Amino acid sequence: MVTDYKKFDLFGKTFIQKVDLKPPFEFAFPVAEQACFLYMLKGEMEYQSAGDQLKIPTHHSLLLNCINSGKQIHDTGSDSEGEIVIVTFHPDILKKVYDKEIPLIFKPANRVTNQSRKAINNDFLIHKYIEGLLFYFENPSLVNDEILVLKLKEIILLLSQTQDAETIQVILSQLFSPATYTFKQIIEANLFEQVGVEDLAQKANLSVSSFKREFKKLYDDSPANYIRTKRLERAAELLSVSNERITDIAFDCGFNDLANFTKSFHDRYNVSPSNFRLKIKEG
Repeated sequence: MVTDYKKFDLFGKTFIQKVDLKPPFEFAFPVAEQACFLYMLKGEMEYQSAGDQLKIPTHHSLLLNCINSGKQIHDTGSDSEGEIVIVTFHPDILKKVYDKEIPLIFKPANRVTNQSRKAINNDFLIHKYIEGLLFYFENPSLVNDEILVLKLKEIILLLSQTQDAETIQVILSQLFSPATYTFKQIIEANLFEQVGVEDLAQKANLSVSSFKREFKKLYDDSPANYIRTKRLERAAELLSVSNERITDIAFDCGFNDLANFTKSFHDRYNVSPSNFRLKIKEG
C-alpha cells in the first residue's frame, strides 16, 4: 500500500520518485525501454523475476532494466514500513542530455549475457546522493530542469565509479543496444534457472507453440525433455564431484521440488541421487 508518493519529471517523463510503502505491497514493472535505480531508504524489499529472487535491505540499492517482462518488487513479510527512492533512465532523455556523446557506461560491453539486474551494496557516495535528493523533495520549489539534469549526470557518474561498474554497464547499455540473443543462447543461458517453457518462449519473443516448433527444429526434441535431461546430467556431474547437499544440487540445476528431482533422477539413472553418489565414491 502506498502511503505517500512524490515525484519530479524531467522533459515530461517521471525521473525521480519517492514512495512510502506500508506492507503488504507489490509492484510489477511494465515492459519498457528504460532502466530503474531503486534505493531502499527505509525497511527492505524483495525483488523477484522468473526464479530470480533477491532481498534488498536498508541503504542498499538495485539497478534493473525493464526491457523484459516479469520483474516485480514486494514486501518481505515484515510489518515495518518501507521508503524507496527510484531514479528512472529513459533513452530519449539521455540522448537529449548527452547530445554530443553518450557516456561510456551506456555503450555495449563485449560480453554476452542475459543479466538485467544488479544489487549495489551500501555505497557511501550513493547514500549521500540520495540525501541530496531528499533535500529537494522537502523543498520542491527549488527544483527545475537544470537541477534535475545535474542530478541525472551525478548518479550516472557515481554508478560508473562503483566496484560493480562493469556489470552496471552491461545492464545500462541494453537501453541503446538491446542484446539480441540467438535462440540457442537463450536456451543455454537459462537451462538451470527456475523457468518453464512459457518463460523461455517469452524471452525468445515467441508464442509457446512457435517456440516449441523452433525448438524441435533445432534440437530434435521437446523443450521439456531436453531441459530435464540437461539438468539431470548436470546434477549427476555435481553429485560426482561435490559434497553439496542433494537439495541444493537439485535447486542449482533448476528443480524446485526435491521429490520431483529424485523421481526424475531415478527414472533416468535407475538409482536414487544419494545411492548414485555412494556408488561413485565406492567406485
